[in-house]
Amino acid sequence: MEKSLIRVSLELYPTEVASYNSSKHIWTFKNGSIIDFGYIDNEKDVYKYQSAEYDVIRFDELTHFTEYMYIYMISRCRGANNYPKGLKSSTNPGGIGHSWVKTRFIDIGEPNTIHEFKEGSRIFIPSLVQDNMFLLENDPDYITRLDNLPEKERKALKYGDWDIFDGQFFSEFRRDIHVIEPFKIPDSWRIFRTRDYGLDMCAVLWIALDWNMNAYVYKELYESNLIVSAAAKKINDMTSEKIYCDYAPPDLWNRNRDTGKSTADIFAENGQFLTKADNNRTDGWLALHEWLKIIEDEQGQLTSKLKIFSNCTNLIRTLPSLIHDEKNPNDVSTEPHELTHDPDALRYFCTMWQVPMTRTERLPKGTYTPTELEDLGYKDINTPIKVNVVSSVARRRR
Repeated sequence: MEKSLIRVSLELYPTEVASYNSSKHIWTFKNGSIIDFGYIDNEKDVYKYQSAEYDVIRFDELTHFTEYMYIYMISRCRGANNYPKGLKSSTNPGGIGHSWVKTRFIDIGEPNTIHEFKEGSRIFIPSLVQDNMFLLENDPDYITRLDNLPEKERKALKYGDWDIFDGQFFSEFRRDIHVIEPFKIPDSWRIFRTRDYGLDMCAVLWIALDWNMNAYVYKELYESNLIVSAAAKKINDMTSEKIYCDYAPPDLWNRNRDTGKSTADIFAENGQFLTKADNNRTDGWLALHEWLKIIEDEQGQLTSKLKIFSNCTNLIRTLPSLIHDEKNPNDVSTEPHELTHDPDALRYFCTMWQVPMTRTERLPKGTYTPTELEDLGYKDINTPIKVNVVSSVARRRR
């Protein structure tokens, strides 16, 4: 702010009507009005403003903030006077808050139109660099310099394109490919359950795996403030399927000093016997990239090995919102933490299940040619098989 907003304010406000305290970053005007310059670096910083009252709040580069930061500061826009209260923000696409800002302001409807909600009204006013007549008159080469940027940055800064996501970790995610309408899961498919548990969030995913190695995330639990026994009850209430394997992170096996029990022990007492998942983050995200990779099916249609049912709204919301960690490009940022729970649960499944499945079937008595076996779904069998008794044959991956 010292290099931008504060510097501009020093040029704007005459000393005859206001004075600036550089140590407190406050303008004080002769009529009693004040302007505070403040910052929020992490989500805990919002509590510095817990007792504050502001008639007007302005955010510069809103996408650099999390949604929690923004929502909390809305509660600080208050006062007993009759001055109109409100928030305004300016920003470019990209950054840690790109997804929620797009959802809150861009995706709600037509721009330059006031949209009413029960919590208040919102409006998105697009502003392109071409609209800044002062900049173009004094620095006409600025647009040319924008053309030197990489494609994503150029689209964001020159065209205000909100369909890109600067720093997006799973850039391959496409709603039209990875999200599908629910259907009945066949009884013969294997069902996996995977979780990321904490008091701040209990995130559980149910995943069905078909015999062609396609995974379908078809159900989710996403709820905070559940103690372990309450979480276990919720999970049991939502589960009628036979669970083939139940994955959880290694920290659930840490024992409580007072009780000597671990979180995994309490889940086991409730009939949920967990399998400890590999918690290597880099390997896990690479595995998830592989599952999300867009490929062509036999008909030449774009698809992927992982699909998500449209009712799993929290996974659909959080997975494409993850961004790269600033220090480790092979890892996701852990802030905002709320975005990481469902993807972490999915990561445990992807890490642990990376090999083709086989299926055992009982064939009736008879002699089968390779063509007949292929018609039944069995491949790579070059000689006839005579089945004198009811037997089992491993189905090969198609």
